[in-house]
Amino acid sequence: MDAAVGVEVARLTLATAIMIALPLLGVALVIGLLVSILQAVTQVNELTLTFVPKMIGVLLVLLIMLPYLAAKLMQFTVEVFSMIGG
Repeated sequence: MDAAVGVEVARLTLATAIMIALPLLGVALVIGLLVSILQAVTQVNELTLTFVPKMIGVLLVLLIMLPYLAAKLMQFTVEVFSMIGG
């Protein structure tokens, strides 16, 4: 394995990690923002209030997107093994 293959594997790894994490982090960000706006409007400053909605939202998105995420991981694994083997 030469340096070009190593760089390509690293690039592919980062791209796959971003594609897998982005939907989950995006949902957590949007839910956190909405709960923060709600807390500012109602003047309720409970720090643990944002945790449960974020957890439920991320879990729902994870359950909905699980086939897509698993397919991306399988595709990544096949590509990396083909690069290493070749």
